[in-house]
Amino acid sequence: MIEVKNVIKSFDGDVVLKGISAVFEQGKVNMIIGPSGSGKTVLLKSIIGLHRIDSGRIEYNERNLPNMRMRDIRRLRREVGMLFQGAALFDSMTVLENVLFPLEMFSRENPEKNIERAKFCLRRVNLDEDKHNLMPSEISGGMQKRAAIARAIALQPKYLFCDEPNSGLDPKTALIIDQLIAEITHEFNITTIINSHDMNSIMEIGDNIVFIEKGEKIWQGNKDSIFHSDNKELNDFVFASDLFKKVKVSNER
Repeated sequence: MIEVKNVIKSFDGDVVLKGISAVFEQGKVNMIIGPSGSGKTVLLKSIIGLHRIDSGRIEYNERNLPNMRMRDIRRLRREVGMLFQGAALFDSMTVLENVLFPLEMFSRENPEKNIERAKFCLRRVNLDEDKHNLMPSEISGGMQKRAAIARAIALQPKYLFCDEPNSGLDPKTALIIDQLIAEITHEFNITTIINSHDMNSIMEIGDNIVFIEKGEKIWQGNKDSIFHSDNKELNDFVFASDLFKKVKVSNER
């Protein structure tokens, strides 16, 4: 579990996060949503530790990140997996070598064990062995995302962060990636946090949703309760399109 408590973050006197408090639950897909400029990316980067907050607490199972010593931060980072927006695979490495990279950097296992683990992760994301020795440029965007997920879980993380994981994918592939992230989260009991504005993802896999606007937490709930909320800001954001307005009306019947 990760909990943020009264987190404030500013840049050059401009307050971006205004005392946000939220709980991100273990074994669930937690989503941070909000309009562009709402502060959701700053919040995610603050939780990861890429931004130093002005005040507040960011607790990883009661370990407060801002107060950690560097050696404790390095230890914590070994418990973290990251799925970047553009997959961010190394172009000069094969798919298998990309997944092996964090294992070779941080694992104390022998090379054979690391290869076994990397292949297990690739199988878990349904990438066939005939793709393992291909370069990222030789596989589709959806396969690249699968390989990136395999790399993110290689070190068996307790925490998984995903920045717009469906960016650049067609709707069918995006749904497959959503389901894969949800399956891995529940199967391995990971605290997963996704920064997203994809309404399909929110409705499909949002176990715990934090909606922020103008640097403040406006609402927190799940994919089911989102249909019954009377919060105007949330409804204006989630049900902005005619399609989702019809979905909401249909769900209320």
